Amino acid sequence: QVHLVESGGGLVQAGGSLRLSCAASGLSFCEYAMAWFRQTPGKEREFVAASSRTGVPTFYADSVKGRFTISSDNAKSTMFLQMNSLKPEDTATYYCAATHEWSDSKYYSRDNDYNAWGQGTQVTVSS
Repeated sequence: QVHLVESGGGLVQAGGSLRLSCAASGLSFCEYAMAWFRQTPGKEREFVAASSRTGVPTFYADSVKGRFTISSDNAKSTMFLQMNSLKPEDTATYYCAATHEWSDSKYYSRDNDYNAWGQGTQVTVSS
């Protein structure tokens, strides 16, 4: 059974940085396309970033492009989201997601394309 655990969230001032981690178990990590989503109360879950199972290509929401970077360490079965130049509107619960994928280059930006989810980690950006 696939198990994803996010960590690294916290409180940061606007303009600051955080690095989120998603530790995966119960899967062959290199066979999974991965992504980050976020959600605030009362709103739908929002796509943030995705990568293919090889880590290339990657894809970002316009709202985070140039500020966030998705990456992975296959040896540690861990995915990361480096978040720089944080803004108050980045405040949300961040979730990692995974789906098995045979293609080396496919990634997905819709949440219903993913069938494994973590429990989320809270990111709060103060102004």
